[in-house]
Amino acid sequence: MNRKPKIVILGAGYGGMMTASRLKKANAHQDADITLVNKHNYHYQTTWLHEPAAGTLHHDRTRMKIDSVIDTNKIQFIKDAVVKINKEEKKVVLEKSELDYDYLVIGLGSEPETFGIPGVKEHAFSIRSVNSVRLIREHIEYMFANYNKQEEKQEDLLTFVVAGAGFTGIEFVGELTERIPELCEEYDIDRKKVKIISVEAAPTALPGFDEELVEYAMNHLESKGVQFKINTPIKEVQDGVVLLADGTEIKSQTIVWTTGIRGSSIVDDAGFETMRGRVKVEKDLRAPGHDDVFIIGDCALIINEEINRPYPPTAQIAIQQAYTCAKNLKALVAGKTELEEFKPDIKGTVASLGGKEAIGLVGDKKIYGHSASAVKKLIDNRYLYMLGGMPLVLKKGKLNLF
Repeated sequence: MNRKPKIVILGAGYGGMMTASRLKKANAHQDADITLVNKHNYHYQTTWLHEPAAGTLHHDRTRMKIDSVIDTNKIQFIKDAVVKINKEEKKVVLEKSELDYDYLVIGLGSEPETFGIPGVKEHAFSIRSVNSVRLIREHIEYMFANYNKQEEKQEDLLTFVVAGAGFTGIEFVGELTERIPELCEEYDIDRKKVKIISVEAAPTALPGFDEELVEYAMNHLESKGVQFKINTPIKEVQDGVVLLADGTEIKSQTIVWTTGIRGSSIVDDAGFETMRGRVKVEKDLRAPGHDDVFIIGDCALIINEEINRPYPPTAQIAIQQAYTCAKNLKALVAGKTELEEFKPDIKGTVASLGGKEAIGLVGDKKIYGHSASAVKKLIDNRYLYMLGGMPLVLKKGKLNLF
């Protein structure tokens, strides 16, 4: 009797979770042994992390236990950290064990991109996980508490520098503008004492976004007290100081790094040909020269042929890749050789600005303010519905749309 082929999925982010979910719904577990590996026993919404980082949403709202969404009787779940991928031997080395595979899905997510700037890893926070945003929230509250008890006030305790004015940076800054007035009231501190400084090396905030929408976002955030330093690269980060390329020094005890991401260093170390930890995958999402390895999410590089530039690694694309990946795995297990090509279908992009403010582009239509915020929440709820149906939406969704 032939043994079932082994499918191993590394990472329970958007791509990995949705691949596992789609394989289960397609009853692929009847024909293959499927294993999902993740270092935590929960899946979390990466695109929500800016909210608990600022303290406007409890971190538990962003995460869900994997076994509450995935039927672990049909798909084995292993809580462990990936150490190494040995693609020649078709093995994955974990901290506590080792797995062999017939088909591998790499959805290991991203790491912060520092661009080699000195001091970032040592002195800056990053918005990358549930634990990292809990630390940021607690640190911010400690800054207010510490300032409040000082006789000689240190202004750098209430100076918050956000490096990067892309999506994550802008969304985090927006949430800060909501949270800081509450903290000022709680600790009896004048709001004017608090500085939020957004630093961006590119010539504009939200690079690549529609100019009118960017202007709306910046005007709104400036009206809430945000200072922008655009077209201003950071030279170095020291303990309590950000050094800008123009010679300016900003004293701050809270530096949050949001300048972008790179793929997993584990993918680099596995010997794939990579660009910043990302592999330029084939049209069917397999790694070049490795018909048994699929790469999705932040570790996959997909070229937008219309502009000859990579698509940004978004949750939207990762979820769509998971659908294609699951279909192709099902086909391979069934002995088929014709696989489906992945074609991104970008339905729109929405960025929150804190509270009930947002901007977005849905199709060709620009949306602003409360209506954009409602669309953002609908997008978040749609993913939950795709993953776990209405029960998950009711449990974890954003139901107060307006």
